[in-house]
Amino acid sequence: MTSQRIMSVIGGLALAAGLLLAAPAAHADGAPTPPAEFTTDWHDPLTAAPPVPTPGTRTCEVTLAEAQFRDFTPYQGSYSPPKGCGTRWNKAVLRLEGKVKGRQYDRLGHLSLGGVEILRTSTPEPSPDGITWAVEKDVTRYRDTLARPQPVEMLIGNVVNETYTGVIDVKVTLTFHTARGAVKPAEGTPDRVLPLTGATLTTPRNTERILAEVYATGSGGGCEEFWYLTVPDAAPYSCKAADGPYREVRIAVDGRLAGIAAPYPHVWTGGWSNPFLWYVTPAPRAFDVQPVVYDLTPFAAVLNDGRPHRVEVSVAGVPAGQSGWSVPANVLLWQDEGRAVVTGALDRHEPGTPRNSTVHTPGSPDVLETSGGHTLTVSGHLNTSHGRVVTTVTRTVDHRSTHRWGADENPDALTAYWTDDETVSVGRTATRTHRAYTMDGEITVGADDRLRTVLTVGDRAAVDVVRDGRRLSWSRLDDTYTGDAAFTLGVPREQRRAVGTSAERYRLYGSAGCHDRSLKTVQGTLVEDLRRC
Repeated sequence: MTSQRIMSVIGGLALAAGLLLAAPAAHADGAPTPPAEFTTDWHDPLTAAPPVPTPGTRTCEVTLAEAQFRDFTPYQGSYSPPKGCGTRWNKAVLRLEGKVKGRQYDRLGHLSLGGVEILRTSTPEPSPDGITWAVEKDVTRYRDTLARPQPVEMLIGNVVNETYTGVIDVKVTLTFHTARGAVKPAEGTPDRVLPLTGATLTTPRNTERILAEVYATGSGGGCEEFWYLTVPDAAPYSCKAADGPYREVRIAVDGRLAGIAAPYPHVWTGGWSNPFLWYVTPAPRAFDVQPVVYDLTPFAAVLNDGRPHRVEVSVAGVPAGQSGWSVPANVLLWQDEGRAVVTGALDRHEPGTPRNSTVHTPGSPDVLETSGGHTLTVSGHLNTSHGRVVTTVTRTVDHRSTHRWGADENPDALTAYWTDDETVSVGRTATRTHRAYTMDGEITVGADDRLRTVLTVGDRAAVDVVRDGRRLSWSRLDDTYTGDAAFTLGVPREQRRAVGTSAERYRLYGSAGCHDRSLKTVQGTLVEDLRRC
């Protein structure tokens, strides 16, 4: 469907007032019986993702933000470390609790401390009766930021008027978990966390490891929110991009390519023309946007000269002058306690030639086949207090998709697959990560004006840590959402006859343990919540 029609469909749904109906009946065994159609109330949103593991020790809690968002005015406050826990903590968990009722779109939000973004999120669309939801995130890696008083800024941009009545009410807290025995930072916690502001970075001269994290999202309601559906200018489709749908998130140091990544194809809770898909179960990563992470350690010797350097993030494939991407970034630094200055060199810099092919075949339907990818290898050494350390990063990204659409973009279908493979070798130890993102869906409008969306979205990852050919640790992630929802266009809500099913299975297992949870919903009623581990 055209982006204009997508917005009109979603707007029509958001406008729809409804009758307050009774809660669903239940079977004799207590299991809920779903209604024949969606009503004006449904189960509160939830995901199958695991809770943040905690040590079960004494805790201290701090409120970071408490606000009602009606417009684009940010909440501004202040943060102080918890007095009760002092520095005797080694785990910090952020929790956002939200509520909204009435009519409202999905909205994007972020929260930062001292300029360091620690949460990027989106909101569910509400029922007339109102919903509540919660998001948890492990923020222990921001210990450097959390150790000192900081200004707090949070924004969930919103519009409230006579039509869109939903005020987004949120409270965000931090819970600190004290350490058992001697206090030491959790494994992998950086010494410093710096926000990347103004595209310049000056690192401490004894830096021995550098990661950059980028909260990259295509959003804002325009075509870049649906970047994976864009087509070259010559093809007859409403969302255009000269080079088609291939996107790549890049980071550069002093103009030299330092990292590449495949962006995750986020779907927000109004996505694919059908909010009935998402009222209870959001797509993977919708509530907790995960950053793209780059290992910039091969560039540490370049950055350790005490001077400011240009570090810039860009999204390849976005049409010139086109807005719609947000790429806030943080830099995480580890320092060598035994050296005031760490020297070394960037030894290898081997970028491949980016490839991007789009082939449009006119017809009924029109078909656009896209294939793109890129490779990058960088390597550098550092002369640390514990010897010469060589870090080599090799990353390969790939995108393949088939987009089919008919007259008036009905039907509109996409099958897409992204991979992002990375190997980081530090001395004799290598961490190999294989990421795969999938999307397979279709929107149709029948002769009876029934709009139907069928969609599967997948988020998968495999991580292996090996030394001298022996596996030290491993993990596997498979988070898959499937949905099928339909409703009648152009009629009052009570005549829409909206129906929909959704399911999510989140599996995370490996040397650290196992989590396996499945959720299923029918017409907004949770009919299955199954844990297998």
